[in-house]
Amino acid sequence: MTVNSRATPLPADVKAAIRQMKQQLRSQIGDVEALFRQVCDKIEAAIADAKADEQRTGSAWPMVEMQTLARGEVSDETRAQIKRRGCVIIKQHFAREQALAWDKSMLDYLELNHFDQQYRGPGDNFFGSLEASRPEIYPIYWSQAQMQARQSDAMIKAQSFLNRLWTFDSQGQQWFDPDVSVIYPDRIRRRLPGTTSKGLGAHTDSGALERWLLPAYQQVFARLFSGDFAAYDPWDAAHRTEVDEYDVPDTTKCSVFRTFQGWTALSDMIPGQGLLHVVPVPEAMAYVLLRPLLSDVPEDELCGVEPGRVLPINEKWHPHLIAGLSSIPALEAGDSVWWHCDVIHAVAPVENQRGWGNVMYIPAAPMCDKNRAYARQVAEALEQGRSPADFPPEDYEANWQQRFTLADLNQNGRRALDLA
Repeated sequence: MTVNSRATPLPADVKAAIRQMKQQLRSQIGDVEALFRQVCDKIEAAIADAKADEQRTGSAWPMVEMQTLARGEVSDETRAQIKRRGCVIIKQHFAREQALAWDKSMLDYLELNHFDQQYRGPGDNFFGSLEASRPEIYPIYWSQAQMQARQSDAMIKAQSFLNRLWTFDSQGQQWFDPDVSVIYPDRIRRRLPGTTSKGLGAHTDSGALERWLLPAYQQVFARLFSGDFAAYDPWDAAHRTEVDEYDVPDTTKCSVFRTFQGWTALSDMIPGQGLLHVVPVPEAMAYVLLRPLLSDVPEDELCGVEPGRVLPINEKWHPHLIAGLSSIPALEAGDSVWWHCDVIHAVAPVENQRGWGNVMYIPAAPMCDKNRAYARQVAEALEQGRSPADFPPEDYEANWQQRFTLADLNQNGRRALDLA
């Protein structure tokens, strides 16, 4: 899980903005070194606790049974553990048989429409200098399987549960509706048995340069940037719905606020077979944000950050965090996996993989003005079978047979696209 040394030089205006930002933040914080040591102590203790759980139980990840969640019987202790770790697995979110049937229907859909003959290669370079093998991500958005999962009652209940782990009423404002999440169509991963993959280096999404330079993010991290780490709460949604990522041509971006990123397993998954890892500490973002302010980082750089790319985490600049990466445990088809939008994550390498590694990417993106605007764009893309606006305009499905249409939306789906 390494980061390649190939990096695009930052434009002069971006370097100037970085220098100015660093001066401002150091002035606000005061003793940056002391604050960073405080952050390191907290994160190292949290990682040690997670690793102890991993040794004792086989996983640092909290788990919730879908039936327990659906009945509203998740304990306060479990909720607290999810917030402490910033991640959770929902066991049998969908029945295993349902997930396997969706997996087969995805393959049938691809074969019916001759995807292999049409595929033109990856449409962007969003992951920048992160080490990654040949893409296993299919730019398909409108299959019956994907949309049925997105608009299902089970998904709505899970997203509401996850959204409600956040503080969404603060500073005299309700930042989002926790019980309605927009449909955010993302792609699928199909990894064949026997695959050898370099994996994907540790990173976070939802803004890289933006996390330092945008005024809205300055508000999100205001307590940290004023030197009060103890008052920083990664679960307070204040101002997060006001963040807009920079629009960099020919790159993927995210136009919605996601409380959690997530995916749903369409195959069983075995430990050691190229699985998802996270640093199970949502406060670790404080380490990432403060690290470039230390004296060993060039004044016009941010530890490898580039415009229009994910935020890279690496051994050189973030050794404490790399040491904290923790794998998901063995999964069954139908389980879903979720992690807080600030949580650092990676995909481990694998050689000659045993079994399939197939997933649908489905996040939790609660309804707010920002997300509503994107939902309306999604509805237009669905109607025309085009790629969603946040992704390269590859538009494979425009004329495909058996794709999902507006007429197939149920009440959940219509509400999620602001059509009801």
